[in-house]
Amino acid sequence: MGIAELIDRVRRYDSAVDAEALKRVYELAVAAHQGQRRASGESYIQHPLAVAEILADLEMDYQTIAAALLHDVVEDTSVTQEQVTELCGEEVARLVDGVTKLTRIPYQSKEDAQVENLRKMFLAMAKDIRVIIIKLADRLHNMRTLGSLPAAKQQAIARETLDIYAPIAHRLGIWKIKWEIEDECLRYLDAGGYHDIIERVAKTRSAREADVNDAIAGLRREFANLKLNAEIQGRPKHFYSIYSKLSTGRDFSTIYDLTAIRIIVDSVKDCYAALGAVHAMWTPLPGRFKDYIAMPKPNMYQSLHTTVIGPTGDALEIQIRTWEMHRTSEYGIAAHWRYKEGGKADQFENKLSWLRALLEWQKDMRDSRVFMENLKLDLFDSQVFVFSPRGDVYSIPAGGTPLDFAYQVHTDVGNHCVGAKINGRIVPLDYQMRNGDICEILVNKSSGRP
Repeated sequence: MGIAELIDRVRRYDSAVDAEALKRVYELAVAAHQGQRRASGESYIQHPLAVAEILADLEMDYQTIAAALLHDVVEDTSVTQEQVTELCGEEVARLVDGVTKLTRIPYQSKEDAQVENLRKMFLAMAKDIRVIIIKLADRLHNMRTLGSLPAAKQQAIARETLDIYAPIAHRLGIWKIKWEIEDECLRYLDAGGYHDIIERVAKTRSAREADVNDAIAGLRREFANLKLNAEIQGRPKHFYSIYSKLSTGRDFSTIYDLTAIRIIVDSVKDCYAALGAVHAMWTPLPGRFKDYIAMPKPNMYQSLHTTVIGPTGDALEIQIRTWEMHRTSEYGIAAHWRYKEGGKADQFENKLSWLRALLEWQKDMRDSRVFMENLKLDLFDSQVFVFSPRGDVYSIPAGGTPLDFAYQVHTDVGNHCVGAKINGRIVPLDYQMRNGDICEILVNKSSGRP
């Protein structure tokens, strides 16, 4: 893909995009990465182009596309932040800077609490939701091209991606990225399991596709009789989802979503009309109906789910949704951040509740300065996240000092703290810590606080 194809793709949803400006941004990226190659041997510029293409599929604005083209120039080339600002403006430069800062977050600890803190820190350091989306697209393309790296590095990157990036994509509702990221991670983390699932799915594919096609034909006839306008399609299979279900001990034959249909209609009323038609045609399985329209998932996912005994006597899973619900499901209109396992929501959850509306408004307000100001995410204004020298993440109150950090580590460390280094530099103990600081506490065991 080249810049011309990228511009054409952006024009499909934004006819007013400044093509010349985007070309100038691309030319800066080409010049900056001149002579650089990826591990695969391809020219490095293909990576930022691919990231921009992923974001164009999500219908992101000009500034996000521009920042995607430049997202590695400050980190990996001689181009400075000031040069990006001069050529592209402050907004694009801020996005590039945000991605650069996220790139520098180390990942070491695999303890559950540490991974959770790292996810929180990832969001806390991104003051603009678009920074997170660029970083997710960046990681998705890196996963697509992971095959060129040594096996040990493949495993490390896949584990980091599954621990940090996939849950963030899930919590922001960006299913299109989440599903592919998880499948790519599985390929490297359990190659045997991955290929076993592909093989088992492939063995029954012909029969399942024939069953789905028969069911779709029957639905089309019924909907035509009811004068119900609907798009009916087979639903894609996600290998990681199947793998997760098998990991709980379930038998392959009991995984209903191997044979699945998606029905997309024009209104909520039509959703329930379609559901009535489905249940009139085929017997629903008890306990398998879920109404996520009346009661959306925490990340605002909405659909009707039902499983029926299809025309061949096998279980058939069906999802029914409107076009708006489908776009939300596929492209991730972020809403809430909540523990998937259904535990009590964190205090910051409600601070993300307005993201869904913001991202929906984006398509109509691409040139609005007011909108872009509202995209600032001060998600954690009451806390900051800092690292120990080992890479562990700690949360301390906003305005907290190295001494607060010392007591977070351990009371004994706090009691014997005599000084601190932040990012390798000695600082006073009343220094106000910032997101991403690496704090080393200097202790004197012979002294102690009362």
